[in-house]
Amino acid sequence: MPKKIPMRQCTGCREMKPKRELIRVVKSPENEISLDFKGKAQGRGAYVCPNLECLKKARKSRALERSLDISIPEEIYGQLEEQMEAGHE
Repeated sequence: MPKKIPMRQCTGCREMKPKRELIRVVKSPENEISLDFKGKAQGRGAYVCPNLECLKKARKSRALERSLDISIPEEIYGQLEEQMEAGHE
């Protein structure tokens, strides 16, 4: 029996994609925001595709803020952009 692939929705384009293809932004129980590339960090997660267009849409609609119920610092958006430009893999 084939293994089930976990799917998550991108906050930018709203498409369902395999969890491994997305970048996870996580809010820890201490209300700290960070990027989680392993998908194992504790806390509430929101996902975004590793391309700048999805990040722009998510940022414009404030989708990450709404799904994590906290304001996202500029440095997190900066880190996301750097990862996307570096070709997150």
